[in-house]
Amino acid sequence: MLNKRDMAIIRELAARVAEIAALPVQEEKRALWRKLNARKPERPMVMIDQVCWNEMNLGDELTPRCGDKECRSHEERLRQILYQWAHFPVDMVVEAFVPAPKAIVNSGFGIEVREETAVSDQTNAVVGHKYENQFQSEADLEKIQMPRIVHDRAETERRLAVAHELFDGLLEVRPYGNNPYLSLWDPISTWMGVENALYALVDKPEFMHRLLNRLTNAYLSMLDQLQEQGLLCQPQSLIHCTGAYTDDLPAPGYNPQAPRTQDLWMYAMAQLFSSVSPAMFKEFEVDYISRICERFGIVYYGCCEPLDGKMAEVRLIPKVRKVSMSPWVNQERGAAEIGGDFVYSRKPSPAMVATDRFRPEQIRADLLATRTVCDKYGCPLEYILKDISTVRYEPQRLTEWARIAMQVVGG
Repeated sequence: MLNKRDMAIIRELAARVAEIAALPVQEEKRALWRKLNARKPERPMVMIDQVCWNEMNLGDELTPRCGDKECRSHEERLRQILYQWAHFPVDMVVEAFVPAPKAIVNSGFGIEVREETAVSDQTNAVVGHKYENQFQSEADLEKIQMPRIVHDRAETERRLAVAHELFDGLLEVRPYGNNPYLSLWDPISTWMGVENALYALVDKPEFMHRLLNRLTNAYLSMLDQLQEQGLLCQPQSLIHCTGAYTDDLPAPGYNPQAPRTQDLWMYAMAQLFSSVSPAMFKEFEVDYISRICERFGIVYYGCCEPLDGKMAEVRLIPKVRKVSMSPWVNQERGAAEIGGDFVYSRKPSPAMVATDRFRPEQIRADLLATRTVCDKYGCPLEYILKDISTVRYEPQRLTEWARIAMQVVGG
């Protein structure tokens, strides 16, 4: 039985979200994202995500008030939506539905991360990591197990019942399955440590190939099980912090009760490979991640790693539609390589909102430099400000960044 006070809090917030979701601008923004993702943009698009919410609580807007843990989870999500819409909406779309995650039990790969962490701000989830190398011998490869996927139907029904009680009459409740993110090198870096993994590419290449093959097969087995059990998510609103709206998905034959990989976006990256050669990138990333990407409808590729000098190899990855252009790329070279073939997914440096003195003129110049090279080479462009670990407890910096960005794109 849900607490009446908690229900009243949730329903008041949900009513406000529903009112915003019904505004005509939401469909206008979806249409703009569809045009961008078709590589025929009306204008560049802008998103802000992965916010340091611990620093954002202006006017008590984010303070949770629900007592029940599950209600509080819904409440925090609703408050963040309302906060972002009020202070830095840029091109976000507020949806008229609530995702209720299916209770999917994943046995994992059989490896627990062993690490030390360094904390600079107790209220911030961003911490430093030092990982123990758990892959040093041939026998260690056996540690990677094929995951087993089980659906706890009773728990899913319970979650849905709670969500319906909280949101019926205000927001649609959608059961939501697994939204695949399948990086090979993110888990490897936590199992070995970044430095150890990079040395192993040189010192023990055949060992690393066997590790990669085993991990790739494990991912493919996981996808098979998720699809067979109808546990993949429905077509997404977001993919890696960007709008995922497209007329190209879902694929023909789509059944909303049993989504397939070809109905979905997937995103992948090899951030560990920022410092490796294009040839090594192809050998140890492209040749393996392609086996996964080919199963999906569309792919977003890259994150913080600079890909401007590796676009020939990125082009070998199936289904790629958007390519990350991180703060460390040569922007002109990236634009020349991308042209009109992919969306130039620019990641402006979050350091610009974290400096001792906030410099709006620096932000404007940076955004204009990107727009200039993308206009020159005909690149469909999106700006994605993400990985924001701090704004020096000055939330208005994001509001100002948003204002400048929307001026630059003409939104």
